[in-house]
Amino acid sequence: MIQINKLKKAFGHHQVLKGIDLTIPAGQATGVVGPNGAGKTTLIKTILGLVKSDSGDIIINDIHLNGNYDYRRQIGYMPQQARYPEQMVVSDLFSFIEDLREEEPVYKQDLIDEFNLEPELNKPLRVLSGGNKQKVGATLAMMFNPSILFFDEPTAGLDPRSSFIFKERIQKEKEAGKTMLITSHIMSELEQLVDHVIFILEGEIKYYGRIDDLLKDNQQERLEGAIAKLMEEPSR
Repeated sequence: MIQINKLKKAFGHHQVLKGIDLTIPAGQATGVVGPNGAGKTTLIKTILGLVKSDSGDIIINDIHLNGNYDYRRQIGYMPQQARYPEQMVVSDLFSFIEDLREEEPVYKQDLIDEFNLEPELNKPLRVLSGGNKQKVGATLAMMFNPSILFFDEPTAGLDPRSSFIFKERIQKEKEAGKTMLITSHIMSELEQLVDHVIFILEGEIKYYGRIDDLLKDNQQERLEGAIAKLMEEPSR
């Protein structure tokens, strides 16, 4: 379970998160949506401990995030744009992360095979295409079999085959009872992958609940239309 209480974060005079209250049960697949600058990535990075909140409390599986980073072993994170040492080859990156975590990967070879990364293993990361870097990021996020998964715009740059394979893997993780948070600007993608959605606007949660309920309440057939209606509400 992920529990967030009164979470606030500002960068200078700009208040990015304005007292977020949120409880995400274990085993739930949740989409995080909102316009650029709404606070989605800041929220995720704060949960990961990559950004320090100004106030509030975060509890993950009964662990309070008060300087205790052991909880990160339970999390796999795929950023939108990962930055890797350019001269390092892919296989060395995998080995480096394994040594850093002092943990044996569970699904590394399965993911390498699924994403057809074998031909890339001896290449420096600087020569990889954007799509192949995304596949490396997906492999790093999932290869240790964590119980919580964060994906930030995961299919950006992926070709149709790789995107399909990624979505199939996500379905497997979902069926295995993993807790997942996925940010995406592609609403149809979220409809395929998650059951619940969080809509963030200007640092506040405007909706959190089941996608089916959101569609019904807004008399829409697609998530894109329902989110568009929510975005109109503040200006009314």
